[in-house]
Formats: sequence, C-alpha cells, structure tokens
Amino acid sequence: MPATTETILGVFAHVDTTVRALEELKAKGYHDLTVYTPVPVHEIEDVIERDRPVSKVRLFTLLGGLTGLASGWILTAWSSLKWDLVVGGKPPIGFPVSPPYIVIMFELMILFGGIATLIGLVTLGRLPRFSPSPTYDIRFSNDRFGVAVHCPAERAASVRDILRGAGAEEVRA
Repeated sequence: MPATTETILGVFAHVDTTVRALEELKAKGYHDLTVYTPVPVHEIEDVIERDRPVSKVRLFTLLGGLTGLASGWILTAWSSLKWDLVVGGKPPIGFPVSPPYIVIMFELMILFGGIATLIGLVTLGRLPRFSPSPTYDIRFSNDRFGVAVHCPAERAASVRDILRGAGAEEVRA
C-alpha cells in the first residue's frame, strides 16, 4: 500500500524566519519543498539550491550543439560535392576543415544548441502550467513568504512544529 503524502504550508512575514524554517526542515531531512517569495531573496536561494543536483538542461544544450556542428559539416560537405566548390584550393571534404565551413558549423551549433536548451527547459520544467499550485496564496505576490512541505502523512505533525517554531504566522494543510 503506497504511503500517503500531505502538503503543509507555512506563511511567514520575514526573510529571516523563512530561512530559519528552511534550514531546520533541511536539517531534519525534508527536501521536497516549494518556496514562494514576493521578491528574489539570495539567502532563500542559497538554502534551497545547496543540495540540488546539477540541471539536466545542459545535456540538451550539448546534444543540440553537437547536432548543429555535425549538420553544419554535412551541409557544407554536401554543397561542396554537389556543385564542385573549391574553397582556398583545398579538397571539398577534408581535415582541417576550410575556414568558410567553420563559420556555418559554428552558426548551426549555436542555433541548434539554443533551440535544444529551450526544449529542455520547457520539457524538464513541465511548462506551461495553466493552473496555479494548490498551495499558492495571493499574499505570496505581495508581502508574505510561503514554504510548502510535501511529506508523509505520519510526519505532518513534526513539520507543523518546525514551521511554528521557526516563526510562521499561519500553518495549514
């Protein structure tokens, strides 16, 4: 039988109490957190990003860049063979690659890398989201900070105690 999870939301008025709550939650082993802030706060970002693995978007960028590089080389080689282009007295296909070919290869590497990065961002970020998170509160866009903790139902009481002890104005499920 799968364990049921519960989401506990703590509403905070100050950055320092929010950071304290995040530190305590991380220390107790709670890592499935969602934080809502009205403005970017570096202290909160430092706590959240501390144990996060490196993003996989960079793999999309690498594969896109290599695909662009290969497609640029194929395009220039095919064009040279098809129309018997001689560039700088070099053979149509050879190494080192002729400088005019390098420009096309570089441009396609950048283009494909950028497009692949965008695809990776949208795919891994599960975008677009048409409905807000169930724990979102309009106050988080104005002047309050929110910490939503996703935990097993049997640990919900512990999470409530941590959030209240850190200075949460309101704690709810």
